[in-house]
Amino acid sequence: MKILITGFDPFGGETVNPAYEAVKLLPDTIAGAEIIKLEVPTRFHRASAVLEDAMQRHKPDAVICVGQAGGRAVITPEKVAINLMDGRIPDNAGYQPVDVPIREDGETAYFTSLPVKAMVQRMRDAGIPAAVSYTAGTYVCNYLLYTLLYFIDKKYPHVRGGFIHVPYAMEQVINKPLGTPSMDLRQIARGLETAVEAVVVCG
Repeated sequence: MKILITGFDPFGGETVNPAYEAVKLLPDTIAGAEIIKLEVPTRFHRASAVLEDAMQRHKPDAVICVGQAGGRAVITPEKVAINLMDGRIPDNAGYQPVDVPIREDGETAYFTSLPVKAMVQRMRDAGIPAAVSYTAGTYVCNYLLYTLLYFIDKKYPHVRGGFIHVPYAMEQVINKPLGTPSMDLRQIARGLETAVEAVVVCG
């Protein structure tokens, strides 16, 4: 089994993105599955081009995209993506769409094909805070999840795909308001690893 795992580059004035930093800490093999790690740009349109190129090149059995959700206190696999781009801030190319559909020929929403509840349970069993999320937002994270599931629907029906949001890394909240949630990068990476194990075990 081959699993492609992506993480975004820093955005919104941050110098690091815990998504890709944690992905880089993952082992090259998890539960017998080969892990391919990829950094994607926090840019509408460009992110999907980088993703599809990697899917064509590596031909993975599953794709898991990872993104930062500042303000969340737990690791959250996403259940659904919606066909909407609405940026609260510009992306890293300066593009800030408002109420723009992602794909004119796509469904209103797509559900993940990953076993999100099993992923959450496996993380919790490992002592890592986790919960299923039912909103991936309307920024580049939702855009990439929607585009991934669109690709799967239209071109790669044998591939499973989904998205995991992770909290800020601890070093990101030093100058943020008191009480801003964060998680140690090693714990984030361990959470991702156990989530991948659930994907492998569930076939």
